[in-house]
Amino acid sequence: MRAISIAKLNENLVNEDAAIAKSSLIAVSDGAGGGGVFADLWSRYLVENLPDSPIMDFPAFDKWIDSIWEPFYNECEEKAKAEGGMLLNKFYDEGSFATLAAVWKNGRWISYGDSVAFCYDKKTKKLQHSFGQLSDFNNPPYLVNCKDPTNEAGFNSGLFKMTEDSIIFTASDALSHYIIMMYEVAYRNLFSSEIQRAIDAQTKDSNFVKTALGLKKIDFDKDVIGKLLSSSKNSWNFKRHIESLRKKGLIAHDDYSIAIK
Repeated sequence: MRAISIAKLNENLVNEDAAIAKSSLIAVSDGAGGGGVFADLWSRYLVENLPDSPIMDFPAFDKWIDSIWEPFYNECEEKAKAEGGMLLNKFYDEGSFATLAAVWKNGRWISYGDSVAFCYDKKTKKLQHSFGQLSDFNNPPYLVNCKDPTNEAGFNSGLFKMTEDSIIFTASDALSHYIIMMYEVAYRNLFSSEIQRAIDAQTKDSNFVKTALGLKKIDFDKDVIGKLLSSSKNSWNFKRHIESLRKKGLIAHDDYSIAIK
């Protein structure tokens, strides 16, 4: 059981992701720095305040957010007031944004936005996940805001079918896109239509899919899951693995987070 999160490589920027792994749950949150302020603080706050018991549905999720947002808002309001000017106005106007994906020990999961919960069975080689189709990564994600109501359309939940061979993990969007893409390309005969839709979108993600299709052979268990599990034992190896994927043109430039049960 471990969690690791690293900032954009070679840019000396704040890591706006957060990841947590404890006995009751694992979770990842991706702070969205494109809007609002304090995204890194909000993502960390969300994962650290998740309840030990599973959130079952959207009303429970909405109630949980309603129960935790105010202390965060008040503390960040004071920080914004100390800075003043544009930062304070931006905080009042926009707040703070983040995605969220969490899995509890019984396999119950939730997601909001494009962070993803996964369950991989090493025996059957089946991958379950909380996301839609590969091309859906092109859509703007729903985001949890520290001051505005959540939207039921952005919420998903479910229960993984787990066995003793299951590996449970959560990941932020760039890493999640890589994992789902590699699985679908490894079993391209089952996902040909999804792969084609992702290519037809003609986005930067389409280029990653084309590159993956050009690989001679993909052993998903060994080349993807195995390397993620082994590299995530420390940040140095994780950074080296991500840098290798970037150089091969298989993953987007972003913060990268994974939490493994």
